[in-house]
Amino acid sequence: MAVPFGAPSFAVTAPAFTALTLALALMVVILSYWPVRNLISSAQAMNASFEPFHLVNTYGAFGSVSRERFEVIIEGTLETEVTAHTKWEEYEFKGKPGAVRKIPPQFAPYHLRLDWLMWFIPLSSRYAEGWFLTFLVRLLEADKPTLKLLRRDPFEGAAPTFVRARMYQYWFAGKEEHRATGAVWRREYVSEYVRPISLSERKGGLKANALRPSA
Repeated sequence: MAVPFGAPSFAVTAPAFTALTLALALMVVILSYWPVRNLISSAQAMNASFEPFHLVNTYGAFGSVSRERFEVIIEGTLETEVTAHTKWEEYEFKGKPGAVRKIPPQFAPYHLRLDWLMWFIPLSSRYAEGWFLTFLVRLLEADKPTLKLLRRDPFEGAAPTFVRARMYQYWFAGKEEHRATGAVWRREYVSEYVRPISLSERKGGLKANALRPSA
């Protein structure tokens, strides 16, 4: 059975509505002068409004970006005791900086959510609440779905006896350093973020040491 469709009919737009629409458009164009001027200014203001009714404004995903880069590096060991001579192996992520000779690749349009979350931790320890220690426990268990999220598992599926997290500050390596060593990054140890933990402590009150680098 065919459904009857007729030609649509359009009512005549009321002159008052047309006038109101044009007046609103003109007002927005006039008010947009200040955001546009801000956009091309050498001293841009991000996430700012330029009139009391907030009809026009500037928007940025990040109002400011820190000039220092800190990274949380996760390491594990197969040794049964932690000493000053314990050999630690580093877990590598797919996208975030880690090993100084590795260039993080471009992923698009896929979003590396774990790497994204790791990037936020140095900004505030609050970003690690509710998931980071659970993530470390999954590494201690050598949980396969978790390990698939990583670029490299240094233990090739074996369960480490201890894992820890340490904070480093990163810089781009200079041209001469890159030519001499192949390094893309320079990094410097800042502090311990999570002390060495084992599975026997999983039910304990494990807490990360907060570190908020200055921007």
